[in-house]
Amino acid sequence: MTDAQYEDGHGWRKAAAEALYGPAGFYRGPEGPAGHFRTSVHASPLFAAAVARLLCRVDEALGHPAELAFVDMGAGRGELVAGVLAALPADVAARTRAYAVELAVPRPAGLDHRIEWLAEPPRNVTGLLFANEWLDNVPLDVAETDPAGVPRLVLVREDGTETLGAPIGGRDAEWLARWWPLTPEPGLRAEIGHPRDDAWAAAVGTLARGLAVAVDYGHVRDARPPFGTLTGFREGRETTPVPDGSCDITAHVALDACALPGARIVTQRAALQALGVTGARPPLSLASSDPAAYVRALADAGAAAELTAPGGLGDFGWLLQPVGVPGDLLDVPAGDVHTGR
Repeated sequence: MTDAQYEDGHGWRKAAAEALYGPAGFYRGPEGPAGHFRTSVHASPLFAAAVARLLCRVDEALGHPAELAFVDMGAGRGELVAGVLAALPADVAARTRAYAVELAVPRPAGLDHRIEWLAEPPRNVTGLLFANEWLDNVPLDVAETDPAGVPRLVLVREDGTETLGAPIGGRDAEWLARWWPLTPEPGLRAEIGHPRDDAWAAAVGTLARGLAVAVDYGHVRDARPPFGTLTGFREGRETTPVPDGSCDITAHVALDACALPGARIVTQRAALQALGVTGARPPLSLASSDPAAYVRALADAGAAAELTAPGGLGDFGWLLQPVGVPGDLLDVPAGDVHTGR
């Protein structure tokens, strides 16, 4: 059975695409993602400031081009790209051309006039493409082994009820065999990630030179979750995924499958620490010499701790894909690096 025949059914890929991005989709709502879940961007302006520092490193590696691109993939309401522009040194900001790439909503009112609002990433640009929690919302199909140990396509109704469909075949089967092989044990599940591989390759392909970064909860081949990760979020809480437009539908990303040659995968904790976000408490002496500065520094330390926390945001993976620049723009200890493919 071909992939086209799969899509003619009601697999999770088709159902989630409609539920998230269709006319009444979840991401069309006026509250936006920030109304339902907290990302690193919403947690603290320290995140945007760290991304701005990374853009400056890319700028240096590129030799300070006359025009430097910053492309925010899956921009939501433009929070990250606006924060990055605000955090850049004046000389870099003056050369930066900022793009917000978002399918689901029109340009927000009041967004910085310097930001271009696009449905697709600009092509042949030089700079930094940054995709924060974008790939996890690229819809994909789910496979489950049946009582006979045969992987089958999971079909889903609008109310979330699942049934098993046809045996997995074609490109889906090839991807599973390479990246997420299922043993014959009944009930094991896998998310078929080639739509994300394709989406990431296409995004990276828009860069003439620079660095592409994907940030997401993820996993690698030797540690795939046995029952998958497909889930829903609504109003800040995890919930059963139901493809009716009422909740976010997301699944962790097989980052090693997405990685192209030359990529590195590091934790957010290691990446942000390399960009100066450490969570270290300010010295107590500052409380006496400058109480207001001490309070501000203490607040920053708390926010940094949240962004780098084990078991939380710090466990996000950063997929770093250089395009014509050195691959070591982040000085991350070797033990924190996975080289992808």
